[in-house]
Amino acid sequence: MVTEKTDIVIIGGGIAGCIAAISLIDSYQVTLVDKLPEPTERIGESLAPASQRILKQLDVLEGLENQVGTLYRKSVGMQSYWGSNQVHLVDDLRNPDGFVKNLDRQAFETYLRKTAEARGAHCLWGSKLHSSSYENSRWQLQLRASDTSLSVSTISASFVIDASGRQSHFAKSLGIKRQVEDQLVACWVTLPNSRTNTMSTISASENGWWYSAVIPNDKRVVAFHTDADLVPKNQLKTTASFLELAKENPVILSLLSEHENAIVFKGTVAANSTKLEQVSGQQWVAIGDAALSFDPLSSQGMYNAMASAMQLQALLLQYGFTETLQKTHTEQTEYIWHHYLKHKSIFYQAETRWKTAAFWERRL
Repeated sequence: MVTEKTDIVIIGGGIAGCIAAISLIDSYQVTLVDKLPEPTERIGESLAPASQRILKQLDVLEGLENQVGTLYRKSVGMQSYWGSNQVHLVDDLRNPDGFVKNLDRQAFETYLRKTAEARGAHCLWGSKLHSSSYENSRWQLQLRASDTSLSVSTISASFVIDASGRQSHFAKSLGIKRQVEDQLVACWVTLPNSRTNTMSTISASENGWWYSAVIPNDKRVVAFHTDADLVPKNQLKTTASFLELAKENPVILSLLSEHENAIVFKGTVAANSTKLEQVSGQQWVAIGDAALSFDPLSSQGMYNAMASAMQLQALLLQYGFTETLQKTHTEQTEYIWHHYLKHKSIFYQAETRWKTAAFWERRL
């Protein structure tokens, strides 16, 4: 069996993994691994304005902005029904970084993958981590092709970056567990959009909160966020049950009713706040959702993925594969986590209409 040698192997070809690869390719030999042959459709389309600084720094922003209308559309702002039945408008007109970009998430991740490949990262799509071992100051990673259990390859790397999302495959293979703050899940659908008002919407309800955004190709995403134990599982599985849930929220129901027969139910995914109990170790670190996963209410998931990749790049260039890097990365991640929890608490406490309902009581 031939063993491929590389400086850095990145497990996970999503946003965190691709940004890490693009930022490091000028300084290191980088191998990027993802179990998916190509990105799949997923929720999480709101790109915070500050993210654009990172994309610009990596010379990736112009290529993105050349695809306005197909890869993203500008969001002029948010209609918020939070803490009150009255709508509150939030916009980015004075934001020096510009507007929020509502992405076609699948197309955006495909764009980042292609950029990483074009810059020189060795990309192994359709390969998943099977096992790992540390010997002679290097990591030996055994990979298996996602479509068959027969094809196995080995990579020898000086450093491993776990960017495999909430599953944190590499860290989990080392026996590291996650600290779980809540049970939040997101149930989501897509449908056509025909409204001229394309502002995003956030709206609280007794058992959770709703979100809607218009993305490229006149498509609308609608999601309901609740705790997994508060709604029977069969109510989070079909379009009909989704519409039934929406009856408690007239604002969202009116959006769904316009194209009721064209709603495509997408499923239910984890949306809870979690933290890897150990985010770095001997010649490895975790970044993005693998290290910290955020409540979608923060709209910081994609930004955190990018920012943590860039923070790691700076640390690697300064400290290399050393214990100082591990220590500093851990301290930075802890600071971000505590800052995030504080702001999450403040935002949820601003909604006081259902103080005795289980969903809100847990957060108040």
